[in-house]
Amino acid sequence: MLTVEKIGGTSMSKFGDVLKNIILRNRPAEDFYNRIFVVSAYNNVTNWLLEHKKTGDPGIYSIFVSGGDYRTALKDLLKKLLDINKGFSDIGLDLLVAEEFITGRIRQAENYLQSLSEVMASGYVVRENILHAAREILASIGEAHSAFNSVNILEHHGINASFIDLCGFNDPEPLTIDERIRKMFSGIDFSKTLCIATGYTKGTEGIMREFDRGYSEITFSKIAVVVKASEAIIHKEYHLSSADPVIVGVENSRPVGFTNYNVADQLADVGMEAIHPKASKPLEVANINLRIKNTFEPDHPGTLISKNYKNPEPKVEIITGTDKVLVIEIQEPLMVGQVGFDLGIMQVFQKHKVSYILKATNANSISMVVWDNQQSAGLINELQSIYDTVAVKQASIVCAIGSNITGPGIVARAASAIAQENINIDCLSLSLSQVNIQFVVGREDFRKTIIALNKELCLS
Repeated sequence: MLTVEKIGGTSMSKFGDVLKNIILRNRPAEDFYNRIFVVSAYNNVTNWLLEHKKTGDPGIYSIFVSGGDYRTALKDLLKKLLDINKGFSDIGLDLLVAEEFITGRIRQAENYLQSLSEVMASGYVVRENILHAAREILASIGEAHSAFNSVNILEHHGINASFIDLCGFNDPEPLTIDERIRKMFSGIDFSKTLCIATGYTKGTEGIMREFDRGYSEITFSKIAVVVKASEAIIHKEYHLSSADPVIVGVENSRPVGFTNYNVADQLADVGMEAIHPKASKPLEVANINLRIKNTFEPDHPGTLISKNYKNPEPKVEIITGTDKVLVIEIQEPLMVGQVGFDLGIMQVFQKHKVSYILKATNANSISMVVWDNQQSAGLINELQSIYDTVAVKQASIVCAIGSNITGPGIVARAASAIAQENINIDCLSLSLSQVNIQFVVGREDFRKTIIALNKELCLS
């Protein structure tokens, strides 16, 4: 029974709890093994290396792109990483060994960036390719730091641990991501060592270029498939719950328990990722179940996501959504009966690399919900230059999702719960598969809608 388990950045920053609740908990010495842990960087480290994921505040990568003093920024980063190390001395981290490792990795990264800067200045290469390489180099530092430290701490506790460094800093061989994973895990007897792998994997295709900040879950998924894991587990700082406890209150939020990969995809579509959608597909195809567990509630089985699960009775499992979307509506009296009218609209979407979350149509108009970001701003400008009437409204989208919501009355109950809060529904969508009822409401009504639907559909 070999499991592949991912530990997120927030949990990694509380590695004492990870050690107690996950690695050492209720296990005899001979049962420490047959597990591979894929670790993220400590909390905020990747934000410092690249840019802040939520606020966009610049990190070292942004400084490099602008031609700023990245050397000083790397020195400042090293100080922060060494401070993080000090926080683990009480659970067994050898500070001198850990300092030597991360200092060497930072110096090596600095040399790489200097070389890239000189090549870019020559004008003989495409600047974008150099910047991609810089982003890959910087991203890898955080996971190498946390993985090395973890192995050092485990060895202090008498556990035979192996550092699986997928960053490829000292390996010039041009391998794809899959090839590097297969190479690094070949020949390992998992029954005799606990493997700690970096969430970053170096590959010729560029894991950051392909997946950006979701790369650690891609590594996790690919490892699980390569080693034919019996189960994949993600340890988070919270349960996959019926609704966000921050919004509805912990007492009104329930762990989901069981669901399927289709539901996981629906969640990812509105930004609530149980797992990155491109990481879930390999697991689903390989028929490997995914378990979402709460690091700080180790005795709870969490939520099991499987390929074919269907709730035995019609039930909404999760209420989620976002208040960071726009509704774009194109009105055209001549579109009625015009075959393929929306083809031109979709070509503009494709040009701007914008994917819509919801699409609703009637005889003379098409409404689409998109993320409120810079890409969408460019899309809207072009649509307004082509079509006579293009209305745009800031909005929220709230979804009632479940593996089986086919029962009569669920939509009526949901709409009634929203109406009782005096909230207007701007758009509504439900496909034939009936796994996701999508409601578009005003931004000011987002939290009220989540609370109302959770109370009516998940708690009653």
